[in-house]
Amino acid sequence: MKVLQRYFATEIIRAVSFVMLALLVLFSFFDLMGELTEVGRGGYRLSHAAVYIALRLPGYVYEFMPIAVLIGTIYVLAQFASNSEFTIMRAASMSTVKAGSILAKIGLVFVAVTFLFGEILSPYSTKQAEKLKVSTMGATIAQEFRSGLWTKDLIKANGLNGPVIGSRILNVREVLPDRSLVGLKVYEFDSDFHLSREITAARSEYQGKNLWRLFDVVETSFPKTLAKQDMLSIPSQKFASRDVVSEITPDILSVIFVDPDRMSAYDLAAYTKHLTENKQDSERYAIAFWKKITYPFAILVMMALALPFAYLHVRSGSISLKIFSGIMIGLVFYLFNSLFSHVGLLNTWPAPVTALAPSLLFSMIAMIAIRYVDRH
Repeated sequence: MKVLQRYFATEIIRAVSFVMLALLVLFSFFDLMGELTEVGRGGYRLSHAAVYIALRLPGYVYEFMPIAVLIGTIYVLAQFASNSEFTIMRAASMSTVKAGSILAKIGLVFVAVTFLFGEILSPYSTKQAEKLKVSTMGATIAQEFRSGLWTKDLIKANGLNGPVIGSRILNVREVLPDRSLVGLKVYEFDSDFHLSREITAARSEYQGKNLWRLFDVVETSFPKTLAKQDMLSIPSQKFASRDVVSEITPDILSVIFVDPDRMSAYDLAAYTKHLTENKQDSERYAIAFWKKITYPFAILVMMALALPFAYLHVRSGSISLKIFSGIMIGLVFYLFNSLFSHVGLLNTWPAPVTALAPSLLFSMIAMIAIRYVDRH
C-alpha cells in the first residue's frame, strides 16, 4: 500500500499544482485589468501594479486550495477509472475505506500547506501589498472618511493592567504608511460616562509596547462638578509632546482596512477580543476567525467528494465531463461558504455554526455519494 500511497500522492500533487497555477494566472490577469485604472496615480506605475498583484497571490492560494484539490483529485481519479487502474487496485483488495484513507493522508498535507498560507504568508504579503500601493500613490489611509477614523479604547488604572476606570474615543484624520497618525483627537470619559478630558495632537508616533507619543498637544480637562455656564471658560494646556498608553496599536488600526478573510486567526482573535471588551459588535470578525480555523479542513471534504468519481466508468461520462462537474461542485461550495457567512451574520447565528455548516453539509453529501457508488 505504500507504493499506492506514493503513486496517488505524486499524481494528485502534480494535478493540484497545475490547477492552482491556472487559477492564479487567471485571477492575476483579472487583477491586472483592474489595476490598470490606478496606474499613473501619484508614483504608481505598471511595475508597482505587477508587484502588488504578486503579493496578493498567497491569499488566492489560500482561498482556492479546496477548489484546486477537488478538481485535481477528480482528474486523477477519473484518469485511474478510464485506464482501469482503479479497477485493478480494487481487485487487489483495496477497499473504499482504504482508498479514503489514502486520500485523507494526502489531504492532510494540503491542509498543512493551507494553514501556512492562511496564517503566515497571506496576512504578511497582503499588508505589504497595501503598504506598497499607499506609499507609491502618496495617499493616506482614512482620508476617504469625511470625519476620519473612529475607534474606542478602555482606560485602566495602571496603563494596560488594573481595573477599568473609564473609556476613550479616538478620532484620526489620517494614518500614514509609516504607521504615524495625523490630526488626532482623544475624548476621555470616566466610569460614569462623563467627559473628563479632551486631547488634540497634530501628529502621533507609535513607540512600541502600546505607547503613543503625541506632538503639539492641547489638553482640556473637565471637572465632574463643572457647571454648564463655565464650559466656555475652561483653560487648556499646551505640551510639546505627551505619552499615552493605549490598547490601540497600528496593527489594530490596520485591521479596519483589511478584508477579514485575509487576516490571520491570531489577528482576528486579538481584534475580536478588543471589540468585545469595548462593547462593540464583533460578530463579523468572530465568524471570520472560525472560518479561518475550519476552512483548511474543507480540503478533506473536497477529497471525500472526489472519491466517488473513481467508481464511475468511462461509459458514465468522459473525463472532461467529470472535471466540469468538479469545477461546478467547487464553485458551489465556494459561493455557498461565502453566502452562509453573510446569512449567519444577518441572523446572528453562533460563529462556529456559521463557519462549520457548509463543510458539514458537503460532508454529508460526500458520505451519501460514497455509500451509493460503493453499493452499486
